[in-house]
Amino acid sequence: MTLINASGMRPQQDSPMWPYHPELLARPVPRYTSYPTALEFSPSVGAEAQLEALQRLPRGTGISLYAHIPFCKIICWYCGCNTHRANKPARVENYLEVLQAEIDWLAGRVGGRVRLDRLSFGGGSPNSLEPAGFVRLVGQIISLFGNDRPEISVELDPRTFEGEWRTLLGKVGISRASFGVQTLEPDVQKRVGRIQPLEMIVEGTKALRDSGVRSLNFDLMYGLPGQTTDHLLHTIDQALELGPDRIALFGYAHVPQQIPRQRQIDAHDLPGMEERFRSAALGHARLVAAGYQAVGFDHFAKPDDPMAVAARNGTLRRNFQGFTDDQSEVLLGVGATAITCTPELILQNEKNLGQYRELVAEGLPPATLGVRRTTDDRERGLIIEELLCGRAADLSVMAENGLVELRLQPFLRHGLCTLADNRLQVTSAGLPYARAIASCFDRYRNHPSERFSNAI
Repeated sequence: MTLINASGMRPQQDSPMWPYHPELLARPVPRYTSYPTALEFSPSVGAEAQLEALQRLPRGTGISLYAHIPFCKIICWYCGCNTHRANKPARVENYLEVLQAEIDWLAGRVGGRVRLDRLSFGGGSPNSLEPAGFVRLVGQIISLFGNDRPEISVELDPRTFEGEWRTLLGKVGISRASFGVQTLEPDVQKRVGRIQPLEMIVEGTKALRDSGVRSLNFDLMYGLPGQTTDHLLHTIDQALELGPDRIALFGYAHVPQQIPRQRQIDAHDLPGMEERFRSAALGHARLVAAGYQAVGFDHFAKPDDPMAVAARNGTLRRNFQGFTDDQSEVLLGVGATAITCTPELILQNEKNLGQYRELVAEGLPPATLGVRRTTDDRERGLIIEELLCGRAADLSVMAENGLVELRLQPFLRHGLCTLADNRLQVTSAGLPYARAIASCFDRYRNHPSERFSNAI
């Protein structure tokens, strides 16, 4: 075992530290933004299930709607999202027309019966759209779903956040935004194909604040090629000077066998497991010392931010958009590869843009993959969510399971979690092991899978 403290140096008495047990992090595990995970999705659950799910929504149900924009003007080499280069304006405009047709189709089935509480745009990069097209899209959704004041959020690429985009967010009522910062080190940026000078982030941040964005998130990454711990801490310090309300600090997942564009990254430049662990520990310590509240393992928020409040009062949730204060049990996704999630079903729209377009043009449900969540799935999913959200999980709902107990033993023995009166709690020392601990309850993970990333 190695102890890694907040300074990255040899630990001193009473200094904050995480114990390093590489054998407990060696097994690739999901990020658990759903349970079951996408690996369990099947073509046997698709269009018919989607119609069934929409028809069964009770009148007055509060929903969150997610719209996927699978385009970026510049493709980053590390990115695992379903996105394409927006180098042909006609192609992007055609997609927008198809997306709007799907929204019309969806509204025809649930419009008037549900209440739109939250609206999110992600990708890809929503700001790969022409400003007028994006404004048209927002207006269509608001008019069809009948709520003129939903909470609206958008993901943005700083490199193409310019011109009219800098003034339109406030005009359409967007109050939350996420900036893909990742790293501010020029050499590391070159190694991942994402060049964006600090001045670009500074100017973009000011424009977002001026437009009325009151909750701003920065995405940062560790484990990038050529990235040292000094690089990471320098990026964090520069980000802190800009005062984002939230920071997500993710470990880069290098899975080139699944994501061909990652083959442009030299794997020899990637830090090893212990260096990744040290980076996560240092980043966590630096952000907490700056006054941010840790939310789960890799998210941080100012104490008065709604996500931090949710973490403190026990209402933090986890879904396909990560940690959230959104309490809705129903997430409806529109666009190619978008996810729809209800308590009973998880569905995914067709990923291929041409086939997605054909389904929508024929007025057919665009979901082509999915999974029905059994009672056991829902019980295990709740345990996993509770653990990742920092709460004690009630294990009394599960029948005795010798395999789960066996898997938990190493974590219990090292003090990374505690179990008393059927309640399992991840300890502060076990925070970086939370996903690995949660995976003990995943009945589908009998064997490691190359489709998943490192546990940290």
